[in-house]
Amino acid sequence: MKKILTFYLQPYYLRMAVGFLIKFTGTIMDLLLPWTLAHMIDVVIPANRRGGILLWGGFMLVCSLLAVSLNILANRMASRVASDAMFRIRNDLFEKIMYLSGSDLDRFTRPSLISRLTSDTYHVHQMLGRIQRLGVRAPILLTGGIVMTLLLDPALALVLLATLPLLTVVVVLVSRKSIPLFGQVQLRVDRFVQMLREDIAGIRVIKALSREDYERERFDRINREVVEWEKKATLTTALTSPAMNILLNLGMVGVLVVGAWRVNRGLSEVGKILAFMTYFTIILNALLSISRMFVMVSRAAASAERIAQVPDGPDERGITLVPDGPDERGIMNACDSQAEQAAGRTGAPASPPHIQFQQVSFSYTGKGRQLSDISFSLNHGETLGIIGPTGSGKSTLVQLLMRFYDVDQGVIRLDGRDIRSLDLQSLRRQFGVVFQNDSLFETHIYENISMGRSLTREQVMDAAAYAQAKEFVEEKGGLKEKLDIRGANLSGGQKQRILIARALAAHPAILVLDDSSSALDYHTDARLRAALGEHFRDTTCILIAQRISAIMEADHILVLEEGRMTGYGTHQELIRSCGLYQEIAKSQMG
Repeated sequence: MKKILTFYLQPYYLRMAVGFLIKFTGTIMDLLLPWTLAHMIDVVIPANRRGGILLWGGFMLVCSLLAVSLNILANRMASRVASDAMFRIRNDLFEKIMYLSGSDLDRFTRPSLISRLTSDTYHVHQMLGRIQRLGVRAPILLTGGIVMTLLLDPALALVLLATLPLLTVVVVLVSRKSIPLFGQVQLRVDRFVQMLREDIAGIRVIKALSREDYERERFDRINREVVEWEKKATLTTALTSPAMNILLNLGMVGVLVVGAWRVNRGLSEVGKILAFMTYFTIILNALLSISRMFVMVSRAAASAERIAQVPDGPDERGITLVPDGPDERGIMNACDSQAEQAAGRTGAPASPPHIQFQQVSFSYTGKGRQLSDISFSLNHGETLGIIGPTGSGKSTLVQLLMRFYDVDQGVIRLDGRDIRSLDLQSLRRQFGVVFQNDSLFETHIYENISMGRSLTREQVMDAAAYAQAKEFVEEKGGLKEKLDIRGANLSGGQKQRILIARALAAHPAILVLDDSSSALDYHTDARLRAALGEHFRDTTCILIAQRISAIMEADHILVLEEGRMTGYGTHQELIRSCGLYQEIAKSQMG
């Protein structure tokens, strides 16, 4: 909350000060009305001065018009400040999310980030607007009302003031308990958003398996949990208004009893009592507004803390580049014997390999390893096929190469340089990648392939042709055809070809295809591989596949099992020497 109030609102301090001044003036106009009415009843009317009645009546009319006009103007300014500040907060939060490291994305979780960017920012937005509107007006009405009652009749004012300490205790106790409750509510909302995303994304699977009732029960459980925590939080804050009403109404009874006695004794006038009752109503409404603000601030404080956790943390832009040179942990600048033999067999040049893994180990959580002691090298233009059981670390290897995560042990080199010494943007611009379960966006085919890289339509159409997507793209109306969200209006094979076209469009130095041809028929897959061989000879390729037929022509094949290398070589070498590869080949090819 402190950062939002000091950093994001700082550019608007002058505008807010002007708005506060306008709001203050309008509120003072409101406070003058009951006093003027009391003066007219007790002084002007008994004197039977018609001119005075018209004069003071005109004064009340002017005060009313000024109060309405100034409050409307101040409210518009407050809304503008809240909207502009929230625009900056959302922009900074989204920018930060775009640069979060893979480990931070895992730590925050995607549903939680969505919740912070939507519902949490909404709560803060509501709070910023309400604080400027009621946060100025309500305290002034409360303070001004008390001052005016003291000026009118100090004895009656003291009866009312006796309730204020009790009211303060109620507000403090409720706020202290409600803020942690609203934090728990937002955690449950994160889980709710996660389930909602999964069910909507997998709605076809749910329908196909007739699991609608099961998912509805799951949804009901999580929804009920959110509602129960919402009830705990809102019921806690709901105590404020009734408690205030009881205390203030008791104060009102006391004021009426004491006031009637004082009027009867001639110590006060009827006009003052009427004005006092009006000020009492003003004070009551101001206190109720303040109590509602405490509820909103409690919710917004929990949301602001969650928002601040994201921008305050490190991101990829703050990653320190390590000096390039010999690995400080004493790792030998050579691959294992299998990789050296492969390099010698293909006549590896004296220049450094294009891609080199040296005794790389990695764990996502620090418990157990997803990769252990991985070593291999690739020269420019060579192709590496990676195969292995599900969960063996195939995709993890690629994420380390692109530095979504940093290795725990070992080193990864690109053209002889430690990738940790390279600027991240420069590193990743060398890649064209199709990940598992990659995303298509709800926009034109052209935008889905170009992805804002200022590619010409000819370049995009050439990439579509290389990916064997040109024919169906033209059938659908060309590059201007708009895709549904996640490419719902395309078949599985068509989606994969658009994704491959995206990876090829900028002619990357390194092409990574992570199980990206699983939905292609053998004929289309063969034509794709032929196009890659013809037009991307100098591109180093990494192919992750479940089918041996997709990688058997690769220059090198890496076999992974439980994060370890169980084989490295050509197809023929692995058929002779690697038991796991033999099992996969036998099951797929007979």
